[in-house]
Amino acid sequence: MATEWDTLAGFLDTYAVLFRIVGLVVAGFLLNLVLRMLIKRVVARVVRGVKKTHKVDDTMELSSSPVSAMRSVQRARTLGAVLNNAATWVVASAVLILVLAELGFSVTALVASAGIIGAALGFGAQSLVKDTLNGLFMIFEDQLGVGDVVDLGMAEGVVERVGIRVTEIRDVSGTLWFVRNGEILRVGNHTQDWSRVVLDLPVPYTSNIDQVQDLLLAGAQAFAQSPEWRRKVIEDPEVWGVQSVSAEAITLRLVVKVRPGEQWAAQRALYRALKDSLDRQHVDIPPLNRMVVDNRDSVRFAKLSPDTDD
Repeated sequence: MATEWDTLAGFLDTYAVLFRIVGLVVAGFLLNLVLRMLIKRVVARVVRGVKKTHKVDDTMELSSSPVSAMRSVQRARTLGAVLNNAATWVVASAVLILVLAELGFSVTALVASAGIIGAALGFGAQSLVKDTLNGLFMIFEDQLGVGDVVDLGMAEGVVERVGIRVTEIRDVSGTLWFVRNGEILRVGNHTQDWSRVVLDLPVPYTSNIDQVQDLLLAGAQAFAQSPEWRRKVIEDPEVWGVQSVSAEAITLRLVVKVRPGEQWAAQRALYRALKDSLDRQHVDIPPLNRMVVDNRDSVRFAKLSPDTDD
């Protein structure tokens, strides 16, 4: 019996370091899992609180709710993704240092050496540091969030993930763009606070401008009061007046302020509503094309912009 205990004790002594290393790795994995679960619960609690406050079952319904509610959900999810990445890096670094200590390396000397090496390689790794810092500032300043439609210059689309180093953008054709945070010099956010539909409508040059403006405004107001758009239009529609004049047409500008992210659907629906309104009053939109005769055998059609003078 004593011999068996001695054998087991010798086995444990021989592989004690290996067991401790495996224990550290497992503990690190479990700690990372627990941190992720806690972050997920915090994010879920924020989302549930917003949905409960605004009495909705799905965050998609928040598009018709106050803007701050949708921003709270987006920011909570974005910060949750960033904190998950940060927790993984911190836990992995701590486990690596502890494992090296178990293997007999001098952790103090290792950390000091790593500091010296890090300083020496600072110029080479400055792009990584720039990516990380820029990503953190974008999150904390609420420049963008998961679900926002943004224009980053090199890519435009819906933000699917904001990481420590890379932001993922899905464009309208379905392409997923990976944009380094350090390369983002400007952020155009199409879905923050509010949006505006801007329509430039050409009408015949001989039209009575006041009458046409009243007709467009009445059609836009009817659109804004429709059941589908009543809660999505923030302010009353406005006709800003004449935008340009050409020999063929006068272009009038109509604007409608809507909730963020609704401008594209509102633009399509408003075009349809104005078309029906103009048809009822028998107002035709002039064709902005001119037939140009180059010679007796060829005819060319040129599209005229509203700013064309002749």
